[in-house]
Amino acid sequence: MEINGQTVNDQARYDQLGLSPQVMRAIEKKGYVQATPIQTGAIPYFMDWQDVIAKAPTGTGKTFAFGIPMVEHVDPEVGEIQGLVLAPTRELAIQIQDELRDLCAFKEGVRVVCLYGGQPIDKQITQLKKNPQIVVATPGRLMDHMKRRTVRLDKVQTVVLDEADRMLDMGFVQDVTHILDKMPHRRNLGMFSATISREVLDISWVYQRTPVEITVHADQENRPDIAQYRLDVDRGEKADTVARLLDMGGYERVIAFCNTKNMTDRLVGLLQMRGISCQAIHGDIQQSVREKTLQKFRDGKMRVLVATDVAARGLDIDDVDAVFNYDVPDENEYYIHRIGRTGRAKRHGVAFSLVSSVTESVRLDEIIKLTGSQIRSVHFNEKGDLVAAVERK
Repeated sequence: MEINGQTVNDQARYDQLGLSPQVMRAIEKKGYVQATPIQTGAIPYFMDWQDVIAKAPTGTGKTFAFGIPMVEHVDPEVGEIQGLVLAPTRELAIQIQDELRDLCAFKEGVRVVCLYGGQPIDKQITQLKKNPQIVVATPGRLMDHMKRRTVRLDKVQTVVLDEADRMLDMGFVQDVTHILDKMPHRRNLGMFSATISREVLDISWVYQRTPVEITVHADQENRPDIAQYRLDVDRGEKADTVARLLDMGGYERVIAFCNTKNMTDRLVGLLQMRGISCQAIHGDIQQSVREKTLQKFRDGKMRVLVATDVAARGLDIDDVDAVFNYDVPDENEYYIHRIGRTGRAKRHGVAFSLVSSVTESVRLDEIIKLTGSQIRSVHFNEKGDLVAAVERK
């Protein structure tokens, strides 16, 4: 791990970080002892009210890195919003809310509310009337509440932009800057992400004061253990190939990614015809339905989750056996975030990319070149076994 360009020790236990008994009880309840590198690096600076810009691989514990200091700073006696977390998607916002509530389990009087589109705004207004101290929100829905004057941010002290690059890339730059401008008493701003884009640096330059720069590299200790494979198949055989891989690998929990909403729905139909339990999540599906689908997947009541890239980030699902790229992703970073759904929490993961056109072949070659991914070509032999393919010229 590097802090301001200097390599530092990234090993610490939670009981070495000067945390309160209440927060330590919450952490111990979850069975955690050793802090991750990003937590070891960020928590002391955030506790000291310093601005932080942190880059760390997906699945390395960024939520606790900012959540622990935010919960520690909250005064339960003050019924004002003191901490704000902005997230790019509803799914991620809900995950963050759940983790923060776990941290508040023994800190009586601290309330966390989540604001996102797709849920009745009246229900959220009712929750806001209970005077929460922490709000987790997507930028668009928070702007709606600000216009209605149902939320006040003038007493916010800590702000976090989670998955900052994704949020700004999705076109939320103006919303984010408008929101930041409405918090005159903000004491620190944290920006956490898997990658640091030009837009993230621009926001940092304007809104942060001498930020502490923390970088956790994807070394052997925190690099996900993911075996990555390429399968060249005819387009019409992709669904059969998915079914075959599921059967061969015995995978019980798989995410299959498609590039379009229509393709996710089509793949669900094709897999269900083959007797495979699966459902889709994408932007056109009602939020309440998406949440129920994700819960079924977490609970092991569904074998395959078929998703667009809206689900490639922020899903707090640690035990996905495999990821299938039914479509090769359009963006290099999408590939990294897709396969990052497996191989989490130091488990072994597998990712298969199904290639059926020259365009997909070129895209995957670009992904290999630009991300440094080690993707092995495989195919089914005459016996039906998966074996290494002859190297392509």
